[in-house]
Amino acid sequence: MTPFITLAAERESQEVTDWAARLGWVVGLVLLIGLVYWLMREGWKWRGTLQSDLPELPEPPADPGPARLTAAGRYHGSTTAGQWLDRIVAHGLGTRSRAELTLTDQGLAVVRPGARDFFVPAAELRGARLDKGIAGKVLTEGGLLVITWRHGDKLIDSGFRFDHAAEHPAWTAAIDTLTGDNAVAVQHDQEGQR
Repeated sequence: MTPFITLAAERESQEVTDWAARLGWVVGLVLLIGLVYWLMREGWKWRGTLQSDLPELPEPPADPGPARLTAAGRYHGSTTAGQWLDRIVAHGLGTRSRAELTLTDQGLAVVRPGARDFFVPAAELRGARLDKGIAGKVLTEGGLLVITWRHGDKLIDSGFRFDHAAEHPAWTAAIDTLTGDNAVAVQHDQEGQR
């Protein structure tokens, strides 16, 4: 009977949960997440401050004329042309949103519910291409319509994905036709930025 008494004496009760330590870890984790979120937000604001030299976006004309093409989809953001990770956040260009695009002889109107609308005059359009990514969004090859345009002294790439991706090639052709002479200016613009 001695071995049984020895085993019973060696048993210990379950350790009691230390609620103060657990609560301290939870509060610390919440504070760390809050700090990271705050730093990300300040970085976003700082990027907007660095890009404050970008002029205001033009307003669409009162009568843009008949539409060549219209489409609905998503606006995924804008970057410096040729640098797909250099996001532009000034003037609301960094805000992702739904978008309705209308291409006319006067330019490209981008209507974004819940975000700032913008207009690209036809003289400022530089071309369009199918691509696979722009800052924060990567799709399959050709899944993104990227429109290159000039604003102030900066070339900008804006990424769109339509509800019906089969419409992308028609938009590329229409914008390249509309730009015509402007397409030659792309090489000039890119050389000037180097």
